[in-house]
Formats: sequence, structure tokens, C-alpha cells
Amino acid sequence: MSTLATKTALCEARGIRHAFALPQGQKLVVLDGVDLAVYPEEVVALLGPSGCGKSTLLRILAGLIEPTQGEVRYHGKPLAGLNPGMAMVFQSFALYPWMTVAENVRIVLEAAGLPTAAIAERAERAIARVGLSGFEEAYPRELSGGMKQRVGLARALATDPELLFLDEPFSQVDALTAESLRAELMDLWASKTQHPVSILLVSHDIREVVYMADRIVILSSRPARVRAVRDNPLPRPRNPRSASFVQLMEDVHELITGHEMPDIPAAEHPGILPIEALPDAEVSAIVGLLEYLDARGGREDIFRIAQDTQCEFGHMISIVEAAELLELVDTPRRLVVLEPIGERFVRAGPEERKTIWRQQLLQLRLFRIVHEALMRQPDHTLERDFVLETLVLHLPQENYEKQFETLVRWARYGNLFAYDESSNTLSLQRIASP
Repeated sequence: MSTLATKTALCEARGIRHAFALPQGQKLVVLDGVDLAVYPEEVVALLGPSGCGKSTLLRILAGLIEPTQGEVRYHGKPLAGLNPGMAMVFQSFALYPWMTVAENVRIVLEAAGLPTAAIAERAERAIARVGLSGFEEAYPRELSGGMKQRVGLARALATDPELLFLDEPFSQVDALTAESLRAELMDLWASKTQHPVSILLVSHDIREVVYMADRIVILSSRPARVRAVRDNPLPRPRNPRSASFVQLMEDVHELITGHEMPDIPAAEHPGILPIEALPDAEVSAIVGLLEYLDARGGREDIFRIAQDTQCEFGHMISIVEAAELLELVDTPRRLVVLEPIGERFVRAGPEERKTIWRQQLLQLRLFRIVHEALMRQPDHTLERDFVLETLVLHLPQENYEKQFETLVRWARYGNLFAYDESSNTLSLQRIASP
């Protein structure tokens, strides 16, 4: 936006880097050199793949987490502690189940030390703003998901925040309720008669982001960096069915897939190959993707796949990346295309599928290392720590526990090796003779 250059940011992140300490002393880097500013009277959306660090960045800007490196500024001054101008709405509702609607809203005002009369007036006004008048004495267990999120929104608005932080606030409600809540929230913001002045939204949903945001900030996979920033010039109120709305969705989708699934041929690595990080994808989801593609002639646009399967877009990228890592699909531009081995897999019976899966796993160096180590042991077993140390050594920026879980799930399906949780040991699986 050209007018932003003349404004002072309400809240700003400068050179933010953040790493979480893992149990064995390693560091998991989730943000790396992120710059972001939120200006008055705008809605900014953070969009990116699952687990890339969007929520962590939101919490850093809120003052809930202190970054490893970098600085957060509020009205141009370094932020120390909680951001005094913000309120946050979480995806999990975060309501006290033993409190009524009114009590859940009043508690944040009581914590702020407001007079009793002001607490009652603000709570009543906030509850009315989100359409919950008449439900003041209801308990969360008596409310639908949409009504619970309205309580969370009322609690945030009651503090009269300058900045409203939304952490995937509509992901736990049905599609129609989410659409209604988005429209109502944007009406409240657009009225300009009361706070919030600006909104910062974390989302996986491209449609939601195009509907709500003035600026769309696209983050990369972990460790997150700002890959692109797209202005949204569409006039409000926005019609999700208009040609311009659909085109902007397509443009944002293209930006994401261009960064997360670039159409670049795999490089040749002479000598020792690196260990590949495993995308967080269930076997059933990968198999489902292959069957979906087979039913549609072997190829489809990834955005269409996510829509048809009602799969969150960031998670769909992980599933496609997993299938591509196993060489079952290719991703030319925004398409996902079945490879010949993927076609063989889909048409095979259960046992042949396992055989193909096992063969593809052994193309990956991590599975070869574990399998060869198992073969060398007299009893064909390995301690879990051996694999964890391998993961930490070769993939220091990945969550090694998650990587281990994915490794075990994929290996079990292919009858490559098994894992006994009670003894924390891996062992070769016996493959039945045909």
C-alpha cells in the first residue's frame, strides 16, 4: 500500500529469529530474519504451510514470547512484556468451562483492575456487539462452537484493543458459521467507531485471507521467512464469487505453490546423499491423494484437490510433498501428476502396494541408514535413541520427535521395520512369503 510509507507502524517485528530448545540441547529454529509491520486501519494476514511458525510470530508480537534475536516495537518504542494495545482470539476458544458467558468476558476486565461499574458496562456492550445478548448466564457446554468463539471475540473486544490478534479463530467451527463470523467481524472493524484499529490474522485458508486482509504476508516453510507480500486492492464488502476475488485467490495460490513446490529438477548429489526431512503426512492421506489423482486422469491442480477433499491447504502441501519425496507424484507448477510408479501403486493389491511402498522408502537415505543398521545387529534390533541421534545430527532444524513418528508410521505400512513403544526399540519386520 503506497500510503503505508507515510504512517507509523502500530506494531513492528524487526529481524525476528526464534529457536525452541529441544530436550537433548539442540535448537529448533522456527523463525529466521522476519520483518513485519502492522499499520493503522489495516488487516494483515499471515499465510503459510502448517508448522511454519505463524502462531509463534503472532505470540512474539503480542509479547507472550521473547524472541531469540530481533526486536518488537509498539508505536515505535521497544516492547517489554505484554503488548498493551492488543487482545487475542485463539482457535481453541480458551473459555473457562465453570464460568458463564458474562463471567468469561468480565474476568479479563477484572484482571485489568477496572471499576465494577465499568466492568459491567463494557462486558454488556461487548456481548451485545457479537450478538450474544440473552446468553449472558449460559455456560460454554450449552453453546455451539460458533457461539463459543463469539464469547472469545467478545472477551477480546471488551478490553477495547487497538490491535486484535486472531490465531486461526474460525478453524474449529463449521463453514457457514465461519463465513458469518468473518463477515460480522469485518463489519465491526469497518465501522471505525470503536477499536480495534487494526487486525493481524493467522490463517491457512486462502479464501478467508482474501476476504479479510488488506495485505497478505506469505511465509516459507520452517524456519519461516517472508517470501512475498501481496496487497489486496478489492473494495469492501467483498464478494467471494466475483471474478476479481477468484483471480486474487488464484494469484495468492500461485505465490504459495511457487515457493513451496517449485518446479525444479532434483539436483545430482555425488557421493553421500543428504538425509531428507519427512513431511508430516499420514500414509492414509498419501494413499488417498494417489487414488484421487487416479480417478481424475492422473493429474489435478493442488488448489482444486484441497477444495474437493476439504483439506486445509497447508496440510495438503505436506501430503503432496510426501508423495513427491517418495517419487509417486510430480509437481509441474501448480499441478500434481501421478508418476508411473504411483499409477502402479494405485492399481496394485494390498500386498503389492506394501512392496512398492517399501521399495520407495529404501530410496530415501534415512530409511536406508536405519534398515542397514538393523541388518548389522545380531538380533536385528535398534534403540530408539540411535535414530533420534541420527535425526538430530543430520536434521538439526527439524522437530526430531515428529520426524521419528513419521518414520515409524511410514515404515510400518511398508513392513520395513517395527517399533515397540514399551521397550523403545525398532526391529526388522518379517515379510510373509508369497
